[in-house]
Amino acid sequence: MAFTPLADLFHLFVPRRCGVCGATLVEGEHHFCVRCLMGAPFTDHPSAPYNRLLEHLRESVPVEHAAALLMFPKGSAWRRAVHDFKYRGHWRVARHCGEWLGGALAEGGGFYDVDVVVPIPLHPRKVLHRGYNQADYVARGVAAMLSRPCVSGNLRRVKNNPSQTHKRTSERWENVAGIFAVSRPEEFAGKHILLIDDVVTSGATITSAAEAILRACPGARVSVAAFATARYS
Repeated sequence: MAFTPLADLFHLFVPRRCGVCGATLVEGEHHFCVRCLMGAPFTDHPSAPYNRLLEHLRESVPVEHAAALLMFPKGSAWRRAVHDFKYRGHWRVARHCGEWLGGALAEGGGFYDVDVVVPIPLHPRKVLHRGYNQADYVARGVAAMLSRPCVSGNLRRVKNNPSQTHKRTSERWENVAGIFAVSRPEEFAGKHILLIDDVVTSGATITSAAEAILRACPGARVSVAAFATARYS
């Protein structure tokens, strides 16, 4: 992001803060400070053809590849950054995190044959309430780094299910059963779809989305990527 005299004056009075620790950012730092970036809890997923997240998801659905950039355990300082772009309107941070994830996927090489990037959709009522879908911005960042199209709207959330946040694992799976549908299956038929979400916890939501695509779209393949995972390092 280029700095202008007007932007410099604005940030003199309203300093930019690190999305993780809250420290004032200096020139050259964008959204996160160097100290937090150096200490980020990276996984090895983007460069590991087989990992615990992939192993977990394959217990339920035949995904091709799976990766999360960061671990997101309970109590992690990075929870602040994710909550900011998920609940507090910081969509630019979501886009930045998507570019960060997409760069890692491109460098790792395992996602080279993806045809299209698809965000996990929110129900229209939730989008209306929140004003945006954070997964859509993460997906746009990933798509830009992989030089692939980002397609929103074909995969739809047809049930406005309650939030997964405070549910037990078994309740999470029951909560997402049959909540997704594909409007135009022919657009995904025969293609390798990269599903994008912000955080994978139990994997129930993204598994339900993958099942909907594989059920509706002949010859389609599905891979999964997220900015963070809570459990599967």
